[in-house]
Amino acid sequence: MASRSGNRQQANSGGANTNTAAAPEVKPAMRKPVFVKVDQLKPGTSGHNLTVKIVNANTVLSKKPRNPSSLRVPARPQNNTRIAECLVGDETGSILLTARNDQVDLMKPNATVILRNAKIDMFKGSMRLAVDKWGRIEVSEPATFAVNEENNLSLVEYELVNVEE
Repeated sequence: MASRSGNRQQANSGGANTNTAAAPEVKPAMRKPVFVKVDQLKPGTSGHNLTVKIVNANTVLSKKPRNPSSLRVPARPQNNTRIAECLVGDETGSILLTARNDQVDLMKPNATVILRNAKIDMFKGSMRLAVDKWGRIEVSEPATFAVNEENNLSLVEYELVNVEE
């Protein structure tokens, strides 16, 4: 049995001396973000970076937390759950953005925001833009473009079709 484990150790090391401590660690350079326009968004995609202007913001849910004394698990800090649907867009089109909790405070009409690592969620067959915990919303300087509300991508209804061969 001892010879088997010894062979395994040699196989794992590859028989070569791999001393990584001697080589200086080089971090890869950060990629520049690639910004896309609203009309380039497709269902089920993610990792989008956009600069958009907020047309309007409607709060659809503002819910207080449950009573923590009724729960038997240790309570974590309870905050109000807030969800707002905001119509955002650029010169190519517009789309509904679902803003959650702290993001709702940034959604002021006529403000310009940069969305980083945004994704497209499907809700009742239509596209919604969302920024989850891996993304970021930053308020930026006012943009000079006018929002094209005629091309609203959230009004297009999609249907999932299974193709049989």
